[in-house]
Amino acid sequence: MAQKPSPTGPSQRQQRVAELVRHALAEVLQRGDVQDPTLSSHVITVPEVRMSPDLKLATAYIMPLGGQDEAPVLAALDRNRKVLRQEVARRVNLKYAPELRFRRDETFDEAARIDRLLRDERVQRDLERPDRDDAEPDADSGH
Repeated sequence: MAQKPSPTGPSQRQQRVAELVRHALAEVLQRGDVQDPTLSSHVITVPEVRMSPDLKLATAYIMPLGGQDEAPVLAALDRNRKVLRQEVARRVNLKYAPELRFRRDETFDEAARIDRLLRDERVQRDLERPDRDDAEPDADSGH
């Protein structure tokens, strides 16, 4: 029975399978089970995997340590997609081994962008300015 995508986000099953795939993929990359010079020369983190509702597609968000050589690492992962899929399938017991898709993890960039915004002098000025809505009601009424 196929699961319909939920407007509230991924199902519990999608999340559970995604986490299993993430662990398996991270283990394969850490152990160096794939013979590729680019992959063996980089430490690659897999912070998140998202599964399609039918569990046939896994999108792995990756980041090489220090953000170095992202493009060559992504290219190496794509080149070795078939072997990685086989290795993940050996470690995760699913009816179908999911197709793997690799994307750059942008959460670090987003966190840095938010941090820059919060440090902006205009935001700091707004944070330091007392807001009239925060004033206590007794202060205006003279009580």
